[in-house]
Amino acid sequence: MTRLMMILFSMVSPSLMGLGVLMALTTGNDSLNPILTGAAIGFVLAIPVSWIIAKKISE
Repeated sequence: MTRLMMILFSMVSPSLMGLGVLMALTTGNDSLNPILTGAAIGFVLAIPVSWIIAKKISE
């Protein structure tokens, strides 16, 4: 299941990071700090999300 999680992470992570950057930009925060924060939050959230998806797929 770990291999499946890593494969899913490679797809989920850029999606959530892009969503975090998009949320930062739509709220008017166009400096470097909010953009990097949004990307970092998306990266960290991708770990449990990809684990949950892999768990549901393997069931």
